[in-house]
Amino acid sequence: MRVGIVGCGLIGVRRAQALRKGDRLVAVADVVFERAQHLAAGFAGCKASADWRSVTDDPDIDLVIAATSHDALVPVSLAAAHARKHLLVEKPGARNVGEIDLLIEASHSSPSRVKIGFNHRFHPALIKAKEIFSSGALGPLLCIRGRYGHGGRLGYEQEWRADSAISGGGELLDQGTHLIDLSRWFAGDFAGVYGHLATFFWKTNVEDNSFVLLETASGQVAWLHASWTEWKNLFSFELFGREGKLQIDGLGGSYGVERLTHYRMLPEMGPPETVCWEYPGADLSWAREYEYFAECIEKGNPIEGGLEDARAALKIVAEVYRQSPKKPGRVR
Repeated sequence: MRVGIVGCGLIGVRRAQALRKGDRLVAVADVVFERAQHLAAGFAGCKASADWRSVTDDPDIDLVIAATSHDALVPVSLAAAHARKHLLVEKPGARNVGEIDLLIEASHSSPSRVKIGFNHRFHPALIKAKEIFSSGALGPLLCIRGRYGHGGRLGYEQEWRADSAISGGGELLDQGTHLIDLSRWFAGDFAGVYGHLATFFWKTNVEDNSFVLLETASGQVAWLHASWTEWKNLFSFELFGREGKLQIDGLGGSYGVERLTHYRMLPEMGPPETVCWEYPGADLSWAREYEYFAECIEKGNPIEGGLEDARAALKIVAEVYRQSPKKPGRVR
């Protein structure tokens, strides 16, 4: 496929590096033209522009990757859908449910296939956990506990993620949507949503911590905490079943070596039988997600982690925001 990327920051670069062998990066665009030039320079024949419409309107492009700030995700995606191009849109896909509904409506009248960038589903520890979980080895699911966070960096309060007009929200909409998506991937839909937002440290108009309790109609619970005050980067996702537990820690890089541990309850209970898998090395989730999406396009397969999954996550975010408007916390 011939691919165009809008947004040439860190995520845009990762997406470019994750293309399949044989697919070709044709054009890139970024409001900071130098970023577009820098990315294009690494791909023979790739054109750079400061105007994103040069990508969405290019007749030579089959697939557009939208890797922009949240406020531009839907405008770029709508233009690409109207131009009948396939779309890989970075999570959360939109700033709110109303925006994602515009994209869902546009997709209904277009042959475009759309995938949302929930790349965490493609980390090897989570793929293995899903395989074990689906085999029934944990028994019935009891609950989920998820934690995800980083500590920001100097000047973080001046970046676009800290501006609600651009981002649409804070850490809940950022890393929190990954936790919500993973919880739905394992537990299904949630009927009850309860949450609290706080700004403990960063001087922003969005939350730097979110605490969310989700409950399925049959009583399983997901307890999630996403944080911009996690001074040592952290990812931890735990699945508790009646007959055992799965625990995923780390995502590679600054989050630590990716690891899956299966704690299997013994008939006599006591200390569980423990098996651990480690996945050192580069983060290949981006390439796996792209390859999966490309195969869905070529074979006409249904897409997991698509528009409806994004809408479900955004609906949960909206309910937490409704319940718990951000209150300024103590800034130290």
